[in-house]
Amino acid sequence: MLINRVVVNASPLICLFKSGLADLFPSLFKDVAVPEAVIKEVMAKGTVDFAAQTLISQSWISRVGSVAIDPRVASWDLGEGENAVLSFALKNPDYFAVIDDREARRCATSLQCHCIGTLGIVVLARKRGMIGSVRETLGKIQNSGLWMSETLVNEICRKVGEE
Repeated sequence: MLINRVVVNASPLICLFKSGLADLFPSLFKDVAVPEAVIKEVMAKGTVDFAAQTLISQSWISRVGSVAIDPRVASWDLGEGENAVLSFALKNPDYFAVIDDREARRCATSLQCHCIGTLGIVVLARKRGMIGSVRETLGKIQNSGLWMSETLVNEICRKVGEE
């Protein structure tokens, strides 16, 4: 299935902004929706935070106002951002939810909601020829603060043919 539209949670935004890779979003996707709950989460530290500064200046972000939380999502007791992202994606099935939180991904799977994470975006960027090296890109993301085991990095690289 071709991914053209995404609704993004805070963690993937922050990771890709801090690693200098946020331009992957408008390069990969026709529409990048960000619910207000996610914007508030990213902006929680104020505009002194690099991700918050970068977020407010991006013209490619489609801000989504208040999202009615789907009761099936609410029952999972996730954060406000995850609730908004998954509820939006369920209501708009042509959007993939971009989430990293394990429990939110379990919720998405149980509700048959399409989702992808930060690492999936890197793999997609490699498949579409937008980055040269998954390993190098994952290194940038690790340097920005996202912890990944070397085993996971090696597994992803092996799956995309980078040994």
